Amino acid sequence: MKSVIIGAGSDLGVHIDGAHLGPTQLINDVKGFYKGEILEFIQDESIIKSRSMSDRSKNRYEVNMLNEKMYKAILDKMHRGYFPITLGGDHSVVIASALANAKQNEEIGMIWFDAHSDYNTFETTITGNIHGLPLAAINGYKCNELRAFHKGEVIQQAKTVIVGARSIDDAEREILKYSNVTVFTTEDIKREGAKAITEKAFSIAGYKTKGIHISYDLDLIDPDVAPGVSIPEFDGINEEEAMEICDTILEHFNEVTAFDLVEFNPLRDVGRKTEQIAVNILAKTIKKIEELPEKEVEDEYLV
Repeated sequence: MKSVIIGAGSDLGVHIDGAHLGPTQLINDVKGFYKGEILEFIQDESIIKSRSMSDRSKNRYEVNMLNEKMYKAILDKMHRGYFPITLGGDHSVVIASALANAKQNEEIGMIWFDAHSDYNTFETTITGNIHGLPLAAINGYKCNELRAFHKGEVIQQAKTVIVGARSIDDAEREILKYSNVTVFTTEDIKREGAKAITEKAFSIAGYKTKGIHISYDLDLIDPDVAPGVSIPEFDGINEEEAMEICDTILEHFNEVTAFDLVEFNPLRDVGRKTEQIAVNILAKTIKKIEELPEKEVEDEYLV
């Protein structure tokens, strides 16, 4: 199958700098063996980024502008039969990739591999960092301002699974408690095994759907193993578990319609440990996509 890497070079969704450099670094790492197309979207260097803790919607306009451009580009590529690999950047960039996938394939599921649930809203957020809101926006739970460019269905809560959560704000916990989202914690992974939990996630997200969107945040992994992320959370999974999750995803890749790998922050990395893990995941994913058959392409298309 044809693939396209979308370099989403933005850290506008978080007050910490550096994640905007991650996509370019990873793209340079894989250029030696990746033969597909590459599109890079880099945040405007002239933007004066808000870092104020009192700003409850930091850089919302700029995040939306970048996401709308990426949304249209990803949708166009998917229509033409390409499999999109979105490299972040902070997790707010996935609003573009996930909603483009939902527009193209309509009834899809979502597996959100992340130390955080990213289910805040503009009313509940403590930091004002938009990378803490994307899954709520993708599921259509409030956050309408973050998906104004999307004219289509959202991804349903009942088909959404969070895997590896271990840092959930109290307000998010209340929202998720009364939602239809399934949450598997890091403790669940430690208790039942990475493969078993990932299999459960696929059975939920893939039930009566037309595909599954995979979003893999590197802060899923313990920062002692992968320190190169903007908001590290301790007591995470180890490298072996991280790669076991990756391998299980690849076993189900005939169900997957788009893949994200986000939150790599080169400025926070130590000894390029996080970068190497990210490259390993990316290389395995690229190889798997190349083995898949070509998709049929529609004759007409309107964004």
